[in-house]
Amino acid sequence: MVKYLHQRILIVDDIVFNIDLLVETLKNHYDLSAATSGRDALKIISKEKPDLILLDIMMPEMDGYEVCRFLKSDPVTADIPVIFVTAITDTRDEEKGLATGAVDYIIKPVHPPIVKARIKTHLALAHQQHTANEMVRQRTMELQKSQHAAVFMLGEAGHYNDTDTGVHIWRMAAYAAVLARAAGWSIKQAALLELAAPMHDMGKIGISDAILKAPRKLTAIEMKSMQNHTVIGHQILSKSNTPLFRMAAEVALYHHEKWNGNGYPNRLKGTDIPQSARIVAVSDVFDALTMKRPYKEAWPIEKVFATLEQDAGTHFDPQLIKLFFQIKDEILAIKEAWDQKENRDSLLNIETRSIAM
Repeated sequence: MVKYLHQRILIVDDIVFNIDLLVETLKNHYDLSAATSGRDALKIISKEKPDLILLDIMMPEMDGYEVCRFLKSDPVTADIPVIFVTAITDTRDEEKGLATGAVDYIIKPVHPPIVKARIKTHLALAHQQHTANEMVRQRTMELQKSQHAAVFMLGEAGHYNDTDTGVHIWRMAAYAAVLARAAGWSIKQAALLELAAPMHDMGKIGISDAILKAPRKLTAIEMKSMQNHTVIGHQILSKSNTPLFRMAAEVALYHHEKWNGNGYPNRLKGTDIPQSARIVAVSDVFDALTMKRPYKEAWPIEKVFATLEQDAGTHFDPQLIKLFFQIKDEILAIKEAWDQKENRDSLLNIETRSIAM
């Protein structure tokens, strides 16, 4: 007798004689467990997930239909093949059983060769489906890694000739994600914004070094050219129509708009500015003010928060500033974590250069 290792079948029937018949038929081929009620079956399943369930319909308290519906409503157990084994012969009941999510319907009294053939077929189908799902999951992970790598490269490209450090764009993105969550965004959408935010200055790749690195105040013409980085970034990022790059293009175009309408490039006002860009504007300015740059020292935290409060309703969305203050502790914790990472990376670079020398 061939035993299919690691394949476990749960038999559920309120009549022990019926369980014994199925056990005798299958014991040399599968690992078996049994339950005499729907509730006991669910307890067993919660502890050890079977590969397939043979389920009676007519049981007291909780019938087979109810058990099957419960299993199919839970993502953890929804993929377990359920075969109804019942004395009910009405085709309408068979239709009902299949409608609840069962994969097959066997009429009692059971014939061992038929039972074994049906079980083997459905276990094979379940294995194929599991394999297909695993391939999709692996492919999705690969695509996510590729997407993250693209975001990293584009974010770095936007700041390649700028004086910002690489840490800035990721720290700012982390601020944007938690502010988005505070504003009611879903976890998924906030995570999307965290990936989109680092590309907000993508368009700076099209601005000349003479302007980006000018050691003086820019002239009116130079400032106009500098402001064009929002349009350039939008043009580049709009080449892709995925949700991530649509959001990134939106943020790139509008993150310098101001609540009072005095921003650029379109002088949008208030809620006409997409909320994604309003969130990034707050996060970007907060990080810029709190970080040390070649031409300035980092501002004290309290001065930065005072500036944000002062500019609420003019530069920034006042409601977002209110939320930003409410999550102040979380913002500062993120800042501390990224500051520590930046310091560790700096020390590592120094040690690496010393070894090389």
